[in-house]
Amino acid sequence: MDFPATQPKPTADGKIIYYPPGVKEITDKITNDEVVKRLKMVVKTFMDMDQDSEDEKQQYLPLALHLASEFFLRNPNKDVRLLVACCLADIFRIYAPEAPYTSHDKLKDIFLFITRQLKGLEDTKSPQFNRYFYLLENLAWVKSYNICFELEDCNEIFIQLFRTLFSVINNSHNQKVQMHMLDLMSSIIMEGDGVTQELLDSILINLIPAHKNLNKQAFDLAKVLLKRTVQTIEPCIANFFNQVLVLGKSSVSDLSEHVFDLIQELFAIDPHLLLSVMPQLEFKLKSNDGEERLAVVRLLAKLFGSKDSDLATQNRPLWQCFLGRFNDIHVPVRLESVKFASHCLMNHPDLAKDLTEYLKVRSHDPEEAIRHDVIVTIITAGKRDLSLVNDQLLGFVRERTLDKRWRVRKEAMMGLAQLYKKYCLHAEAGKDAAEKVSWIKDKLLHIYYQNSIDDKLLVEKIFAQYLVPHNLETEERMKCLYYLYASLDPNAVKALNEMWKCQNMLRSHVRELLDLHKQPTSEANSAAMFGKLMTIAKNLPDPGKAQDFVKKFNQVLGDDEKLRSQLELLISPTCSCKQADICVREIARKLANPKQPTNPFLEMVKFLLERIAPVHIDSEAISALVKLMNKSIEGTADDEEEGVSPDTAIRAGLELLKVLSFTHPTSFHSAETYESLLQCLRMEDDKVAEAAIQIFRNTGHKIETDLPQIRSTLIPILHQKAKRGTPHQAKQAVHCIHAIFSNKEVQLAQIFEPLSRSLNADVPEQLITPLVSLGHISMLAPDQFASPMKSVVANFIVKDLLMNDRSTGEKNGKLWSPDEEVSPEVLAKVQAIKLLVRWLLGMKNNQSKSANSTLRLLSAMLVSEGDLTEQKRISKSDMSRLRLAAGSAIMKLAQEPCYHEIITPEQFQLCALVINDECYQVRQIFAQKLHKALVKLLLPLEYMAIFALCAKDPVKERRAHARQCLLKNISIRREYIKQNPMANEKLLSLLPEYVVPYMIHLLAHDPDFTKPQDVDQLRDVKE
Repeated sequence: MDFPATQPKPTADGKIIYYPPGVKEITDKITNDEVVKRLKMVVKTFMDMDQDSEDEKQQYLPLALHLASEFFLRNPNKDVRLLVACCLADIFRIYAPEAPYTSHDKLKDIFLFITRQLKGLEDTKSPQFNRYFYLLENLAWVKSYNICFELEDCNEIFIQLFRTLFSVINNSHNQKVQMHMLDLMSSIIMEGDGVTQELLDSILINLIPAHKNLNKQAFDLAKVLLKRTVQTIEPCIANFFNQVLVLGKSSVSDLSEHVFDLIQELFAIDPHLLLSVMPQLEFKLKSNDGEERLAVVRLLAKLFGSKDSDLATQNRPLWQCFLGRFNDIHVPVRLESVKFASHCLMNHPDLAKDLTEYLKVRSHDPEEAIRHDVIVTIITAGKRDLSLVNDQLLGFVRERTLDKRWRVRKEAMMGLAQLYKKYCLHAEAGKDAAEKVSWIKDKLLHIYYQNSIDDKLLVEKIFAQYLVPHNLETEERMKCLYYLYASLDPNAVKALNEMWKCQNMLRSHVRELLDLHKQPTSEANSAAMFGKLMTIAKNLPDPGKAQDFVKKFNQVLGDDEKLRSQLELLISPTCSCKQADICVREIARKLANPKQPTNPFLEMVKFLLERIAPVHIDSEAISALVKLMNKSIEGTADDEEEGVSPDTAIRAGLELLKVLSFTHPTSFHSAETYESLLQCLRMEDDKVAEAAIQIFRNTGHKIETDLPQIRSTLIPILHQKAKRGTPHQAKQAVHCIHAIFSNKEVQLAQIFEPLSRSLNADVPEQLITPLVSLGHISMLAPDQFASPMKSVVANFIVKDLLMNDRSTGEKNGKLWSPDEEVSPEVLAKVQAIKLLVRWLLGMKNNQSKSANSTLRLLSAMLVSEGDLTEQKRISKSDMSRLRLAAGSAIMKLAQEPCYHEIITPEQFQLCALVINDECYQVRQIFAQKLHKALVKLLLPLEYMAIFALCAKDPVKERRAHARQCLLKNISIRREYIKQNPMANEKLLSLLPEYVVPYMIHLLAHDPDFTKPQDVDQLRDVKE
């Protein structure tokens, strides 16, 4: 290379500076533009040089030293500084590995100067950007900064560099810029003796949420840098967390307060960064400070719960320690643990087994909020995917439907309802999933048995929205109801029937209230209206508040005739579901107040309207149900597909229609419906025919006038059922004739006469149906049949049937046998006893003294323990049946005041002692019948005392049942007195306290109490 012609200038220390050819001396005497111009040529020269150019290196050494002088490093001109930085970077490249600068202070100044120039990378649109990029590339490629390791305060340079790079990176930079920055920083981390806390802070600060949101590119850069240097940087990270978490030295770093955020981010970047930190978290989980434990639980919840995390399997001790926080003494910690479970179930189904045990304990937590959140957790996961929740977890939600707190019960019920709709109704996950939650429908309906009105109302709402959604089209809705009813368990069916009954009852209360509005105002009218309003309020949530709202609603009704007519339409028997929907909306619109967004009065009225509106059943719906049943009969329905056998579907369908015939009789009135029911009457299934007769009985009032063809077909069938059907069919047939035909006397006579003539005690199996029919005929039409019945009773029933034992019973010693094993003769005798009672109940007077003789007969049967003839031909189990029949008969007669008066104390005692019978089934059935009659206030008060005798029952369940019955009767009587002001006149026969003398009387006459002096007997009585 030619040496430059330019005259070399000596430096201050006497060395001569050689400039590249064509470059004049650069001093502070020339303009900035000239400096820039000359520097560009110098840059070009250094750029073209490489490490092997020994002569040039030697020649330009003084220039290299000169470029590091204060004039350049402190130059105010940006372009000058950039060009000098580029020259210096090349000088480090050319003279590597030994830098030409030997002074440590000078090196520090140079690197801080270069670092400051790197800020120019920020603006990618700058004309100088390519030079800045060249500077970065050169530094990264040569790893120039590694020279700084020899300096004592190299850390200051590195911190400045890292901060500069993280502050300048932005979304306009390409991949190369990021790569060079990474190379530059990672070489410093990996080739140094460790990372100081301040340098670590300069990386970690970019992970904190506030910074992360400000500069996403800096976050990404830090993330990749940490991933690349994980092996080297992990001990430094561990040391930082150890200082803060274990030793509690928060002063070591400004980031101490963000440790948990940092751990979360570091874990997401690479779990290996936290290898030594996790055991420290285990230590923190056991901290004495509740707030600290809460913070760690929040953090670990995110780490364990995140989608791709395998921390729970990798670090079992930490997982087990974390699960222990489900039982933490601090409520917020338990709450946080439960909330975590939802994400965990969704993201890590394999951990469900571990969580189940802990959620079980938390589902019984004393804190309402935690029990509530356990349900939310399980239901949220179940709604995402049913396979995420096992049967045990669903079982916890099931339990909570009976929680003592309404908020928890409501959450559990609504959650289950949503699962049922999703997986059973819409079948979103196939048959197996539907099968898994098929129990929900029964469970939700069982809740209707609860005493709380809130529970009942919620079940009604769930039924209308989730079990049988009312917004479905009629056919779809009825199909849904038809198969739901067929698949419910018996208790759920009872609950559903009760629900319709309660709604119907409330409808009739509202109807009566509207009738009172039509009458002229008077004191009696106002009193009746007040009573009615109180009854309606009891059927709404929070009856105390409801009373005020109902009074207000009644006032509005009185003033607004249009509102009254809307309400009348809503509760009229002919209102269709669509009309009901319009009415409810119309009434709600009229009562709404735009200025009052939350209107408790309107909410209460909506509750009332929802309960009384016929949202499921109207004439169209009944017609659709009947068509469905016809399809089942013809075998063209989807019964098997719905998981129900055709026979079950038909039987359940008719049972459903039978229940609806009580609540919506008008909706049945169509030839098509009755034709289908006639078809059912001809079927062989006894239950189906019985239900069909009952539907005719409930709904057929207009058949005679409107549908003569149906009438002419129906009469012979009813006659045939009354004479030769099953006992239940015979009963319903007689009642049906009595209810729907105007010439019932003629019709009943046509059945009574042939039956009364053909009675034959020698063929007892053919006696049962005639006895049932005759008994019901004489009860329904006593004026016509009481007298002819007397001779049948005297000559046949008593003498021929009850006073004779024609067959010999089995002597197997059993006290009870199933219905199908009872001999026909005993069944006939039981029906004969019932016939006597029905005949007397029909007459309702004792002028002929028939009741006295009947009561004597029944008492004799009880005294002889069921063997009236005392010939010992009858079996023990048959005697039990007859004792039960006799006791029940006396109790039935006691419900009629004229017969109650003539029952002697001895007969009352005999009747009462049936509850202490040696046969368990007799005690059980008698107690149920007694309770049923007492609850309806049909029996005199003294019969309540009979339950006291159960105290000696050897079976615990019977004693518990008697206690429940007693308490229930006491509360019913108290409630009745409270609700009915007129009852004060009859307090003696109603007030439960008055039962005590009768109780003492019964205990005193207990056969086991023989000697007043016997201490043991007295102790028994006392107990």
